[in-house]
Amino acid sequence: MAAAAEGRIPHYFLYGDQSADVELDFLHIEAIRERSGPHDWRIRPHSHPDHMQVLFIRDGGGTIRMEDQTLDIHPPAVMVIPAGIVHQIDFHAGTDGFVVTASLGCLRSTSVGEPRFEAAAARPAVYPLEGTGLNIPAVDDTFTWLHREFIWSAPGRRTVIIAQYMRILVTILRLSITRDDPGSAAPSRDYDLLVRYRALLETHFREQRNLGFYADALAVTRARLNAACNARADKTASDLLHERILIEAKRYLVYSESSVAQVAHLTGFEDPAYFNRFFTQRVGMSPGAFRRQLHRSRQ
Repeated sequence: MAAAAEGRIPHYFLYGDQSADVELDFLHIEAIRERSGPHDWRIRPHSHPDHMQVLFIRDGGGTIRMEDQTLDIHPPAVMVIPAGIVHQIDFHAGTDGFVVTASLGCLRSTSVGEPRFEAAAARPAVYPLEGTGLNIPAVDDTFTWLHREFIWSAPGRRTVIIAQYMRILVTILRLSITRDDPGSAAPSRDYDLLVRYRALLETHFREQRNLGFYADALAVTRARLNAACNARADKTASDLLHERILIEAKRYLVYSESSVAQVAHLTGFEDPAYFNRFFTQRVGMSPGAFRRQLHRSRQ
């Protein structure tokens, strides 16, 4: 896997675009070949901090690496890449389909009245469509129709685009339920608190804040925050904080050429030795050993 330039993992709205798109706060769709073809069908490691993606793979296939897991793509398939997930895609030459990139604001507004859409969109996954019971031609038609409306400037364009995007969210919700059958529990106060805590972590996890800081910011006690995390994530609030730090550390170890000391600094540790102990205790190996193991596995 190619390392990111200058030790930094690129952040894009659309892959390779450094500037904001004209509809950055809305939604974009394009054929996979339009961007992947000119890049020799390889999308190198990057993430979209404020946008999530849904891809429909009609023909072709390949592999996608999301964080430290590699998944095969067997078309027809739908892929979900949540906001902030570092990913790399190696398509087979000539792969056909569409990629939809939507802002988190668009996702949230489309999910009003059905919060499970956001939960489904937050789960990185590759869903083969064969054998799911879904109407595959209808899924194909949804992406094709969205692409047509995106290109045209016909009356009612925005409304139709949102309607087709909602159909896509329904598709990934049903696929996520079919895959694991997690049930359809209604959102609760615990869920809401967990979501707000995760959002707060994204802003402050590099600052070495203690649990009291997060509880105060959320206007709850530490016990209440822990209870919500245990109820909805089966982990303590501290576990989630440490997990988020480790995810970021692993990203830099896997996707960049930064030294272990630099990774420590990038994840908020002033003392690289303390970072080494923190990482080793929770991963079972040192940062250097973790990097070497992953490099060997890719050879």
